[in-house]
Amino acid sequence: MKKGYAYERELLHKLWEIGFAAVRTPASGVMSYPCPDIIAGNGKTYLAIEVKMRKSLPIYIPKDKVESLRRFAEVFGAKPLIALKVKGLGWRFFTLDMLDESGSNYRIDENKFYRGLDFDELRGLKQLRLSD
Repeated sequence: MKKGYAYERELLHKLWEIGFAAVRTPASGVMSYPCPDIIAGNGKTYLAIEVKMRKSLPIYIPKDKVESLRRFAEVFGAKPLIALKVKGLGWRFFTLDMLDESGSNYRIDENKFYRGLDFDELRGLKQLRLSD
């Protein structure tokens, strides 16, 4: 738990550096309501982010966790993202349509990791329009 918090704080600082105001949502994983780890926005683009860290790949993310993120983002009007930091490889960001299904989970392996968005690409994401 303490280790996860440190990575969330690291990501918060990086988001501020690239022009997003960002906050950690301390109720993440505690409430019965869907709640991402981080909410960020820059006045044009709003992000709901689930943060993951691994020493190695692959990573498996439960479908219910992803669905919870999707529900929150839809109600909030944000783009749902999975932020993944792999030791020695840095951060990558994944839109939910980038994830591969694997049984009751989504899977990100090494090949998929390198297809994830970097910080420069994250800065260029367009706001998700839910009313269109």
